[in-house]
Amino acid sequence: MTTLEDLNDADRGRFVEQVAGLYDGAVWLAERAAQRRPYRSPAHLKHTLAELVRNAEADARMSLLKQHRPAPATDDATPEHAQRLQHLAADYLTRFGHAIVVAPGPRGTPLSATELIAECERRLDDHADVERDECLRQLHRIAELRLNRLLGTEPELGNVVWNWAEHLAQHSDPGHAEQGQLTVTYLTDAHRACAQRLSHWMRQHCGFDEVGIDAVGNVVGVYHGSDPDAPRLLTGSHYDTVRNGGKYDGRLGILVPMACVRELHRAGRRLPFGLEVVGFAEEEGQRYKATFLGSGALVGQFDEAWLDQADADGITMRQAMQHAGLCIDDIPKLRRDPSRYLGFVEVHIEQGPVLNEIDLPLGVVTSINGSVRYLGEIAGTASHAGTTPMDRRRDAAAAVAELVLVGTVGMLEVPSGSINVVPGRCRFSLDLRATTNEARDELTRDVLAALASICERRGVRCKVEETMRADAAPSAPPWQRRWERAVDAAGLPVHRLPSGAGHDAMKLHELMPQAMLFVRGEHAGISHNPLESTTSDDMQLAVDAFAHLLQQVAHNDEQTT
Repeated sequence: MTTLEDLNDADRGRFVEQVAGLYDGAVWLAERAAQRRPYRSPAHLKHTLAELVRNAEADARMSLLKQHRPAPATDDATPEHAQRLQHLAADYLTRFGHAIVVAPGPRGTPLSATELIAECERRLDDHADVERDECLRQLHRIAELRLNRLLGTEPELGNVVWNWAEHLAQHSDPGHAEQGQLTVTYLTDAHRACAQRLSHWMRQHCGFDEVGIDAVGNVVGVYHGSDPDAPRLLTGSHYDTVRNGGKYDGRLGILVPMACVRELHRAGRRLPFGLEVVGFAEEEGQRYKATFLGSGALVGQFDEAWLDQADADGITMRQAMQHAGLCIDDIPKLRRDPSRYLGFVEVHIEQGPVLNEIDLPLGVVTSINGSVRYLGEIAGTASHAGTTPMDRRRDAAAAVAELVLVGTVGMLEVPSGSINVVPGRCRFSLDLRATTNEARDELTRDVLAALASICERRGVRCKVEETMRADAAPSAPPWQRRWERAVDAAGLPVHRLPSGAGHDAMKLHELMPQAMLFVRGEHAGISHNPLESTTSDDMQLAVDAFAHLLQQVAHNDEQTT
């Protein structure tokens, strides 16, 4: 079996021979990689190869795609499947000039014929530049799996986390489960089944000392430290989902620390501090208008008015809690005493394209963006589309269309619109985010000023109402540095980035220091979508990084720099 040390110490010819095979004989790539030795870890070599490809000449990148030898059709392919795949491959080659590259699935197993057809159909409509980059990333994934085989390595804990995520995704709300969609909203049967499954894994598979479901439905597992009086480290994320969402948003941040506790328990090891892992019951606010309900309860922010909210079926939150056997009177007792905690850390799938584009599996979060939201309406003059010249129109929708260039307009509606009428009214939403409160407020002033200017120039009127304002949550420098050291220990460059999305860490930030680690997402980092995915290799690196962070705290930071 070849080891990384063997590759580092091999003569140039031997190294080139071994590494060129990862990319179907790309000798030029292996020769450039040979100059970058020594490699600190397999992840370091994988990232370097991807970086060399990204920085190579366009012709060299295209040569990789043209010389790639696609894998044969899967064993489960029927003659009909094979015929469909043949047609798709021909259409793809005609459009893009090279064969489609499709790597095995997130766990390294081949896609089924049905999955392969769906992947080819989806990507056939991509823009040429987007698809070229996607094919290169698929090549990097194939090379990663080949390197694993060459070195005899396996992402064992990454596979465990992947398996847990798959099993948890078997539970979905009625109306969605029948369509193969993953939807888990607060205190539905699927939500409660997820809570029970997490509780079972924590207790039976991982060795947590205490496991319970609290008064709002959070799943709480505690692994005691050797010093029962020492402050605990708090971690976790949410297990509810958006409608027709993905398997990793939130859930990854529960399963990664669970895997670390499992390994500590199997080794009979105790940290000097306790570790408390929380599966937060509600972050998305899909069934009721109560985002961050689970994490908010831990900082003493539970709005009792929520209890009287009714869902689409007329079931109030109070009724749902009572049906689930939760003790509403105990909710105030959930507030954590910050003096009893070291801080809060959270692992989360990135939900964006940055790490995917730069071929990095991990990124360190610098801040969770602050945000402000508005609902607005612009009033102009409805007029005949055929008789009103363009320069005399007071078009409300056109004004909102300009606003799209300076802020996020997620909802845009022309009430009672007609195909031959210039819109006289337009309703819209506006979402603005920035890394600090100061930057958020400055952005807000600039965008509202731009909106006022647009309306004055177009002769329309506007009114806006602020509906939400959330403070930014900058990462605590000591905890951010711990994540950075953990990423560096994996042999990876440290990439820092803000989080544009909200997370449970935003709420815990109000009570204790916090910092987050992002894990690369597949398919350009898409999230809140069935295509949301990450690989077992990347999940393994997340587990390793979390374990490294624990050891830094256990052995004092100075000893692990």
